[in-house]
Amino acid sequence: MAFVSSFSPSVGTSANTFYGEPNFAASLSSSTAFLGKPLAFISPSVFSGKNSNAAKRLVVYSKKLSGLEQAMRIRRQRELGPFVPDKKRPPLRRGKVSQRLPVPDHIQKPPYVATNILPEISKEIQIHDAEGISKMRAACELAARVLEYAGTLVRPSVTTNEIDKAVHQMIIEAGAYPSPLGYGGFPKSVCTSVNECMCHGIPDSRQLQDGDIINIDVTVYLNGYHGDTSKTFFCGNVSDKVKRLVKVTEECMHKGIAACRDGALLRKIGKKISEHADKFGYGVVDRFVGHGVGTVFHSEPLIFHHRNDGTGFMVEGQTFTIEPILTLGSTDCITWEDNWTTLTADGSMAAQFEHTILITKTGAEILTKV
Repeated sequence: MAFVSSFSPSVGTSANTFYGEPNFAASLSSSTAFLGKPLAFISPSVFSGKNSNAAKRLVVYSKKLSGLEQAMRIRRQRELGPFVPDKKRPPLRRGKVSQRLPVPDHIQKPPYVATNILPEISKEIQIHDAEGISKMRAACELAARVLEYAGTLVRPSVTTNEIDKAVHQMIIEAGAYPSPLGYGGFPKSVCTSVNECMCHGIPDSRQLQDGDIINIDVTVYLNGYHGDTSKTFFCGNVSDKVKRLVKVTEECMHKGIAACRDGALLRKIGKKISEHADKFGYGVVDRFVGHGVGTVFHSEPLIFHHRNDGTGFMVEGQTFTIEPILTLGSTDCITWEDNWTTLTADGSMAAQFEHTILITKTGAEILTKV
């Protein structure tokens, strides 16, 4: 389950550093960031004293990166031309959201469920011992099985609410808790993001239509550990243009995973993803990022899927998600009043894939692979 970066996505820092200096953005409320609300104003005093050099480097880097991004944007626009919405496909509309489903008392629940308050992003870098890795594997294996089952339900006329009910039932029958349920008030057990919805779609009464695509994002909490994964599925007869977007998005995720190993820079993930997406003229959404996952649902490090200049690196035994979102058109977004459902600003299709991975000495183990 992706979340909104709590600071400028142009600055792909490691969890606790900002160009070797304390991360000035760490003071921002990560609770606000999850909901995609405006960033808090940063006082100039933050850059006083020892942080003044960091501020200067930020200005230089921002100019360099903004120039690169602008060049890439212009190239994409020339290659693709202006995005023209599919007149045959009506824009996504909110359906009726049913009541929250119950979870048996005997099932272990994550701490945030008791408060219904959106937790702040944990600063903990989640590195596991042998027992922790074993429990992570079990949680991720369950999440992968649930996701594959959910995918078999995708067909025209099925509602996303029906998918949510089926996912909820499978998870609790396995003795686990559906992690999204009650997370910061999220009312459902799974995220279902259809067509132009980038992520965090809330299951409702809308029926899936022939030609739709849908990302189903499953996270389970089993024996104190979260396993997190998502996949974009086809509903009926999907156009070749959209099929290619989905295929390339999955490839981008695997390109990012291939860059992972103990000691590797986190920024290589975004570099590999962006390089592959550029070949096809697709936009890489920079607003939503991957995250550390384990006993805590969302923690540092933040995993940027676009080009960045971060200094953080990977550590053996660490677990985090890689979950790029690609679009056919603009990467700008709008969020509905529910504070969760986020769509492309121009109505263009978006696709996403996600795996939870474990960093090893020589590479990365995909924990959510079926």
